[in-house]
Amino acid sequence: MDNDVIARLLKEMIVAVVRLQSENDGLPVARALMKGGVRVIEMTLTTPGATELIKTVREELPSALVGAGSVLSRKDVDRCIDAGAEFLVSPILDEDVMQYALSKGIPFSPGTFTPTEAYNAWKLGAGLVKVFPAARLGPKLLSDLKAPMPFLRLMPTGGISADTINEFLMAGADVVGAGSWLIEKSAVAAKEFGRITDRAAQLRERADQFAAKVGR
Repeated sequence: MDNDVIARLLKEMIVAVVRLQSENDGLPVARALMKGGVRVIEMTLTTPGATELIKTVREELPSALVGAGSVLSRKDVDRCIDAGAEFLVSPILDEDVMQYALSKGIPFSPGTFTPTEAYNAWKLGAGLVKVFPAARLGPKLLSDLKAPMPFLRLMPTGGISADTINEFLMAGADVVGAGSWLIEKSAVAAKEFGRITDRAAQLRERADQFAAKVGR
């Protein structure tokens, strides 16, 4: 596992979860996110041409950290690595897929819903454990998980906005995954990418303020 990538994720604190209807919107969205200070981009495999977008974004925006989401199989792992993905994220915990990814030396964050799943993900080698769907589970789950298992590094995904990010960070989130609020469908459809930049900047400001407050 690439510890430098995990360290970068922990430093950046925000992962933009990019799920689009058209491959053509991928690079403009990535540029808008970067302009707003969100420098970690998770390109979900449900986006058309996702692996090509990973290549393109890495080439065009070399300072971004680019990974792949919705990774469900060994085949997904291989094609994402071939595309240049620097980390992988899944909505589920599949031991075989996770161990396969880690054997390739790439960080893998599996999705977990229960304390047992979160612990098993950590035991299998997850440097960052995804908690999903965070909107339904709520911030308190994070503090409940970390009370008996403070060694967990958690990435709640779902329901992250400028209004909720502080709650999740204060409850114990090490990183947050922001998707539908950050990359609003109507903004993408209207090609109003500045709206994405504005929301990225809001999240960046709140994350930086939190980091300064707690000395991260």
